Amino acid sequence: MDSGETYSASLIRLWRVYRTTKEMCYDRGYDVAEEDMKLTLQDFAARYMREDGEPDRSKIHFSAIPSEAMMKKYTPIPTAKDPDPTPQIGTIWVEFNADENVGLKQLRDYMQHLVNGAYYSGVMVCTKAMTGMALRLLRGSSSLAEGPKGGVEVFVEQDLLVNITKHELVPKHVLLSSEEKKQLLVRYRLKETQLPRIQVTDPVAKYLGLRRGQVVKIIRKSETAGRYASYRWAI
Repeated sequence: MDSGETYSASLIRLWRVYRTTKEMCYDRGYDVAEEDMKLTLQDFAARYMREDGEPDRSKIHFSAIPSEAMMKKYTPIPTAKDPDPTPQIGTIWVEFNADENVGLKQLRDYMQHLVNGAYYSGVMVCTKAMTGMALRLLRGSSSLAEGPKGGVEVFVEQDLLVNITKHELVPKHVLLSSEEKKQLLVRYRLKETQLPRIQVTDPVAKYLGLRRGQVVKIIRKSETAGRYASYRWAI
């Protein structure tokens, strides 16, 4: 990585955030180029560094479309009323906001951009936490009416400096499809409410974009069994 050049701390920081964000989208199931997840600091600087040495956040926004496997995973189980259900997923728009304080105006502008661009959902990466009023809008019912169908997620850059799922103490989490969830409940004769729970605000759940009602399979290493799986219901 050492090319003899000196880069600003903010550029290095955003490079790390950018790569983690790309990895996050890939881990959720979106089509992401491998080269973007492995982008070197030198290449990142060549593309996105301003003349003053600082990063140009306006140039690193990106969109991603769901892979075929992701489309299947997010497709509800067919019913007599809806024999050909539509996948509950679509194109995502990821934006790196440069403002020191992100409030209602920035959030509303962002949601309007998503609606105008026909994006299914969005992720906004901020330098600092949003204002309280903006967070209330994000969590309230009004955000569903004003924003995209798939909603808006907000991350602070600090939370994306490293990919938490790569830590040796974090087990592998795998989202179950609607059909896999149904099979699991039938096999063990359970109701979803009887499963152990995971909060959608859990760091790994947030990284994977888990929605309430989904079930995730957690695979852990075992000295005796090699691997064993447990399941969590997102609430």
